[in-house]
Amino acid sequence: MKSRKKRAAPTQFHTVKRIDNSRLIRHVEPVRLRGCYRTAGVGAMVAVFFMMYIYQHFHCIDLSFQLEDLRAKETQFTAFNSELRLEIERLRDPRRIDVIARRQLGLTQPLPTQVQEYDAPNASEVAAAQYASPDREQ
Repeated sequence: MKSRKKRAAPTQFHTVKRIDNSRLIRHVEPVRLRGCYRTAGVGAMVAVFFMMYIYQHFHCIDLSFQLEDLRAKETQFTAFNSELRLEIERLRDPRRIDVIARRQLGLTQPLPTQVQEYDAPNASEVAAAQYASPDREQ
């Protein structure tokens, strides 16, 4: 039988190297740098145009919603306007005015002796009357 010898593990040393890379300057070729700037510029222009398109699209959608709201309000106001016109016509009805005059105000039909007719004054008399009292129009 062979005797087994224990082999010694190889000794490993770990050293810490302090590397100072602050003095290293990476040399970039000017042609490659211009290409990078050109690519970045084209990318920025495409992004700007894309954002403008998106803004216009959403603004158009927003305006269409506003237009629909205004059309709905227009129909409401048109209906309300027609109701008000009907009410004005109902309030202007001479029969209604006659009923109010007779019942609430106690007015009666004038007798023929109570009505007096007169001739309209000529224009010079009207002008003289207006000149005599200018503060009455206030």
